[in-house]
Amino acid sequence: MKLLIVRHGDPDYANDALTERGWREAELLAERMAKLEIAAFYVSPLGRARETAEATLRRLGRKGETLDWLREFAPRRFDPDCGRETVIWDWLPQTWTAEKAFYDREAWMHVPVMEDAGVPAEARWVYGGLDALLAAHGYEHEGDVFRVRRPNRDTVALFCHFGVECVMLGHLLGISPMPLWHGTCALTTSVTTLATEERRQGIASFRMSGFGDVSHLPAAGQEPSFSARFCETWDCAEERHD
Repeated sequence: MKLLIVRHGDPDYANDALTERGWREAELLAERMAKLEIAAFYVSPLGRARETAEATLRRLGRKGETLDWLREFAPRRFDPDCGRETVIWDWLPQTWTAEKAFYDREAWMHVPVMEDAGVPAEARWVYGGLDALLAAHGYEHEGDVFRVRRPNRDTVALFCHFGVECVMLGHLLGISPMPLWHGTCALTTSVTTLATEERRQGIASFRMSGFGDVSHLPAAGQEPSFSARFCETWDCAEERHD
């Protein structure tokens, strides 16, 4: 089984929609997706992900199933470093790396600020939703591996958001999402690919073969959006610092 985790196109966050650039990205993504045999499509309920999926679904004459747990990872906290409320997974590196529990696959969500924001319940909601989806496709989570109930080579696409993508990857790979949130960047309309490996009959694990691939954009002469990134150097006024 193969999973394609797709981030939405360039966003207009204020209106939960795609920008004009985002629609162009979504159409280029649709050209890429149209070349694949995809068994099922699952979509976040948020507008920017729905519009991104719409370009592919319209092109293929297909429908997608909306799953509420695919929405962006929602808990928030007051960030004293920035002086405002932010999503729970946006921290300055000198702050989050000082808390070693953030590197632990279980302990990360039980740091007091995470507990206060309701992160454990939100994370378990995502974990449970993903496990149920995979079980419906023949792979049942059992401990740290997957019991193969119906082996298959189906490809399944999930249109969602960077924050929740890292939560899913953490669950599938057995790691904390904190290093993923801060050490990776899935650009808009990027595709992350994972496939099962069944090295012994009936027991599988997921292995990531590609993260955040946006090759469909430069191939069409489209520069990837800066969305989700921060300034490469402090002296760059045109790129965001927070």
